[in-house]
Amino acid sequence: MELRQLEQFVAVAELSSFTRAAQRLHVVQSGVSASIQGLERELGARLFERGARGVRLTAAGNALLPAARNTLDAARTAREVVTQLTSGITGEVTLGTLASIDVINLPALLGQLRQAHPGIKVRLRTSASGSTGLTEELTRGDLDAALVANDGSAIAGMRLTRLLTVPIRCLLRSDHALADRSAIALADLAAEQFIDFPVGFGNRLIVDSAFARLGLKRSVSVEVTDVTDAAAYVRHGLGVSLVPGWPATLSGTDVRSIVIHQPDLPWVLSVGVSTARTSSAAAQALLDLIPAYTRSDIVTNQH
Repeated sequence: MELRQLEQFVAVAELSSFTRAAQRLHVVQSGVSASIQGLERELGARLFERGARGVRLTAAGNALLPAARNTLDAARTAREVVTQLTSGITGEVTLGTLASIDVINLPALLGQLRQAHPGIKVRLRTSASGSTGLTEELTRGDLDAALVANDGSAIAGMRLTRLLTVPIRCLLRSDHALADRSAIALADLAAEQFIDFPVGFGNRLIVDSAFARLGLKRSVSVEVTDVTDAAAYVRHGLGVSLVPGWPATLSGTDVRSIVIHQPDLPWVLSVGVSTARTSSAAAQALLDLIPAYTRSDIVTNQH
């Protein structure tokens, strides 16, 4: 049994596809298929059921997967121990990040990482479906870590480190009938037109879930991917918007920002890693820096 076989086995298991596994590993699909077949012959058991909808693990495959991951982690750690003695921490890290989120100073963070560990290469990746897409990519093994936003709930398959909590606030024009309130109940907004983020974004998940719990429906007329764009649409009378309430979003005398209550809606930013894999030394070096470059001037209470 070779490490190459185990690596290809794990890739197929995580992606449920020989084709996508080959693409991830930059090898031809026939080579992956041959490697898995050889591993099955050696173990005397089928590891995958192959069907029209892709492949899925057999009972033997499910039993092998955690052991295969542990073996690959141990081999990587052994290489890193020797490499660090001669070249320092090296490697490539892929970090999933959120569009238009300026609460982490990523340029400064990555500059410090480069200065401390010049052998680490970092790739940044966003997803068109926001936190949901990044969670799926992390689960598949396409990311080493991901910034995700939600209401603070646990996410299956991820270990989350909370970085920041802010209240979701309502942006509305200063001439709106609710603009003079100090706080707004969510039910009072049900009839409004909303400017919101696309389905899958953390903010959208939080707000959609809150309305669903109240048994209310709402209408989203404009979708944006940037908090400042949401404020601009509100300013021009196209609706209201519920956004994370850090100071940068609270600008302009013609737009009011009012806290939501009944219920309170926290927006929680976390960095997550997979519970199925151990972070590499390079990934851990990046993760260790993130809290120091998260803004500390943002109000984290609800009112």
